[in-house]
Amino acid sequence: MITIALSKGRIWEETAPLLQLAGIEAAENPEKSRRLIIGTNRPDVRLLILRATDVPTYVQHGAADMGIAGRDVLIEHGSENLYQPVDLQIARCRMMVAAHPAFDYQNAVRQGARIRVATKYLRIARDFFTERGVHVDLIKLYGSMELAPLVKLADVIVDLVSSGNTLKANGLVAVDDVMEISSLLIVNQASLKLKREKIQPMLDSFAQAAVATA
Repeated sequence: MITIALSKGRIWEETAPLLQLAGIEAAENPEKSRRLIIGTNRPDVRLLILRATDVPTYVQHGAADMGIAGRDVLIEHGSENLYQPVDLQIARCRMMVAAHPAFDYQNAVRQGARIRVATKYLRIARDFFTERGVHVDLIKLYGSMELAPLVKLADVIVDLVSSGNTLKANGLVAVDDVMEISSLLIVNQASLKLKREKIQPMLDSFAQAAVATA
């Protein structure tokens, strides 16, 4: 049995066509089903439906043989002992620094001032500002990030930006570019060794499907 860990939302929407090109179809739509384990048209393949942040953990510990996770999740939560053979180029967006227009971000960074940063991506934010020699106080938030600068909880936020509409709706602007984000196929290294005959053709199919849909 090959177990693939996935998350709902945008990753699932953009993964489903890749699965089909690889000859795998879910027996149920994860967006509508309450099941956490979903069968497929192949008796030797099943899907685990998880929170996006849990996908690397399940793959890392062998509860899933492979999975699909965003680069942000892999960096933030660690990707030790995970084989990452294919960047699927799906669920693409950018990690950005955003602020209220009244905050002079460029001047604050240039002067080396200490700034307050609200984010749920503590590791990414810390590394980004450390590389630039900027002192930061990190404030961990789990949602509604755009509110932080509006109520002066933080000077800036570090968050994923897709269309930019949420920033615009809340009167914020992107002031710095942290990195490009996409989703990667990840594989448990032990599974790759023990189940290579089944897994390798799937990896090849995903790679071909990613190129075909790029």
